[in-house]
Amino acid sequence: MKYVILIGDGMADYPIPERGNRTALQIASTPNLDFIATRGMCGLVRTIPEGMHAGSDIATLSILGYDPAKYHTGRGPLEAMAMRIPLNEEAIAFRCNLITEKEGRIEDFSGGHITTEEASALIDALNAELRDKWVEQGWELTFYAGVSYRNILVIKFRSKDYEFQAEKEIGGAPPHDIIGANIEEYLPKEAVLRAVMLASKAVLDAHEVNAQRRARNERKANMVWLWSGGKKPAMPPFSELYGVQGSVISGVDLIRGIGRCVGLDAIEVPGATGYFDTNYKGKAEYALRSLEENDFVLVHVEAPDEAGHLRDIDLKVKAIEDFDALVVGTVLKGMAQNFADTEEGYRILVMPDHYTPVSVGTHTKEPVPFAIYDSHARSEQKKAGGFDEQSARNSELGVLDARAQELMRLLFSKT
Repeated sequence: MKYVILIGDGMADYPIPERGNRTALQIASTPNLDFIATRGMCGLVRTIPEGMHAGSDIATLSILGYDPAKYHTGRGPLEAMAMRIPLNEEAIAFRCNLITEKEGRIEDFSGGHITTEEASALIDALNAELRDKWVEQGWELTFYAGVSYRNILVIKFRSKDYEFQAEKEIGGAPPHDIIGANIEEYLPKEAVLRAVMLASKAVLDAHEVNAQRRARNERKANMVWLWSGGKKPAMPPFSELYGVQGSVISGVDLIRGIGRCVGLDAIEVPGATGYFDTNYKGKAEYALRSLEENDFVLVHVEAPDEAGHLRDIDLKVKAIEDFDALVVGTVLKGMAQNFADTEEGYRILVMPDHYTPVSVGTHTKEPVPFAIYDSHARSEQKKAGGFDEQSARNSELGVLDARAQELMRLLFSKT
């Protein structure tokens, strides 16, 4: 049996009064998602445990059956793993956003969606100016360039005079949740993190990259925001839990990092950006190719979530339609061609990881819709509805608990 998980990040949404009280999934044309939902099984699954924040790190761990309360140490170390950054016992890795600060407030969590090339130059400047600034106090800093605004800071503590409670996630609030907020109210409590963040503004604000962006009337990436820091997690291999070898495909370091932490191969796809211009079809094609050697692949697409953060319903609908046509459609066609007539067959799970409602602009915690198509158990009798929040609520399955492996047991069941 071949197994595929296709995640459209943040696809789930609330009904929109201006659009006839339909959600983005109901507005979008999604024939491939609807095919899976109406010829397979569908329902709701809780991916965000009670008391935890609604992030893709928490949701993806839950989807794969790893209890975040046990295994989540922070987003930073997961993304560091994706970037192959070495983390020893002294190291704490933080997600390091390049943000736009204006008049003491967070104007943009992405620094105007700064390019990767520009971001790399800014990261180089931070290392040159700040890496050795606190060495005498026992803090060793190294900034690592990632993709666009998503970067990593690793702090190693050589002095025993200053220690974090490293078993807990530390740092500031997720910057995409506090757009427009007064920075002073949300700076982390830890003195070292506050010092680094405030010092970064003096380095970045006057940098040539930002001078050029200002001249083009683009937002400056003039400060770093440190959040979701922690130590390297230790998790049992995915193959031990479910008996399959496989891979993950994403334009986002976070998802690749989770994959590497659980022993899955993180496949690099040319043009996979984690934004609207990502190589949708390339992700699907690489996924199909990976199944020639392995039995499992997870494909993650970030674009619907980005549109939700921008509160742009038309952009979100377009991102969902691109996900459906270029990812889900390509995978469905390829699986039917390659594995439909084989004895083992295949299963495809489609779902968002969490809600990102355009009316809110950030993640929320409601159970999300999912659908599983089994090539051996498929029904030629089309069911009513399609792939959307309301149709999933009408399912007789109830609400599954992802972190308790209920979703994965359904996907990998032998019946």
